[in-house]
Amino acid sequence: TGKKTTQLQKLRKDYIRRMCDIEKKALSAQKPRIKNIYDHFIVEERQKIIYCFIPKVQGCACAFLSIVERAGLFKDVEVEILYYTVPLPCTFLTADVLFFFFFLQNRLMNYTKFMFVRDPFVRLISAYRSKFLYNQKNEYFYRKYGRIMMKLYGNQQKPPQTMKEAEALGLLPTFKNFVQYLVDPQTEKKEPFEPHWRQMHRLCHPCLIEYDFIGHQETLKEDAEELLKFFKLENDIKFPSPYKNMTTSNSAMDWFKAVPLEDRRKLYNIFELDFKLFGYKRPRVS
Repeated sequence: TGKKTTQLQKLRKDYIRRMCDIEKKALSAQKPRIKNIYDHFIVEERQKIIYCFIPKVQGCACAFLSIVERAGLFKDVEVEILYYTVPLPCTFLTADVLFFFFFLQNRLMNYTKFMFVRDPFVRLISAYRSKFLYNQKNEYFYRKYGRIMMKLYGNQQKPPQTMKEAEALGLLPTFKNFVQYLVDPQTEKKEPFEPHWRQMHRLCHPCLIEYDFIGHQETLKEDAEELLKFFKLENDIKFPSPYKNMTTSNSAMDWFKAVPLEDRRKLYNIFELDFKLFGYKRPRVS
C-alpha cells in the first residue's frame, strides 16, 4: 500500500499470522462458503478502502467512513446497502454470484483493508445488552431469538408474543439464557450464529485475508488516530471520543456471576479462536 505501519501494527499482524499457522487444523474444519466470506465487507471505491464490519465493535465504518464523507473527501459515492439500513458512503461486497469471485479477489489484493476487534466475551455482553434489554427497535431479535431462549432455558412454555409485553411482565431473556442458547449444540446446527454474536474470525477471515490495519476496541482512540494517519487524513478529520458507558472487561465478571462454570467453559471453547487470533487472554470467568 505504500503506507507506513507502526510497530504495534506489525506485531498484531505478525501475531495473527503465527496463530493462523498454529490453529490451521481448527480453522480448516470450518470451511466457510465463498458466498458468505464477503458478507461483512464494506468498500469505498474511490479511496480503494475495504473495511470488515463486525457488529458490536465500536469504531466501525458507520463512524469512520461517515466522518470521512462529512469531511468532503468522498463525494458522489453510490450507496448500496445489502444487509443493514445504516447510511454509509460505501457498498457492501457480496459474492452471491460466483462469477464475481475473481473480481472481488482482485479488490482484496489491491485495496487497503482494515478491521477492528474487541474482547470476545465483552462483545457478547454488549450484544445481549443492545438486543435483549427492552427497546422497541429490538422487537425482531426478541421474536426470533428471545422467545426461543425463554422457552428452552427460561422455563416459559408460552413466552409473551412481543418484547413490550415481556418487559411489562418482567420476563425478558436473561444473560444466562443467552449464554445457554449459545452453548447449546443444537443452536448452530440449525443455522449460523447471528452476526451480532458470530465469532469475529468467521466474519472477517483474518487467516484468509491479510489486513493492512487491525484496530482494537480497547485502544480505540489511539488506533483510530493511527488509522487516520495511515490514510493520511489526520489533518482533515478528528475521530470522536469513545462512548463512556461501553461494556468493559472489568465489568464482565458481574455479568457472568449467574452463569454456571461449565457453561462459561463451553462458551470459551466456542470463541477460543477469537481470543487466540486477536491476542486476548483467556478470561477469568471461564
